[in-house]
Amino acid sequence: MKVSKEEILHIANLAHLNLKEEEIDTYILHLQDILNFANIVNNAPVENLDITIGANEAKNVFRKDEIKIFEDNEALLQNAINPEQNMFKIPKVL
Repeated sequence: MKVSKEEILHIANLAHLNLKEEEIDTYILHLQDILNFANIVNNAPVENLDITIGANEAKNVFRKDEIKIFEDNEALLQNAINPEQNMFKIPKVL
């Protein structure tokens, strides 16, 4: 699809973009690439395809909450900047 300089300037005006003269050709090429790809997608053969909402059929997959004791607290806290009482101490957020 061919995009004109006037169309780019119109779109830039709508988007409140201040394009420099040397940027216009780059924007034309990029927009043409996007529109050409959209045209390819629009023309993809979709006859005889089933309707798909998601990639898989899994719904509401939950795991059971289980308490697991972590054995090596020293290894866990070795990356903490200021561990306190065997816990991570973080800055106050309020």
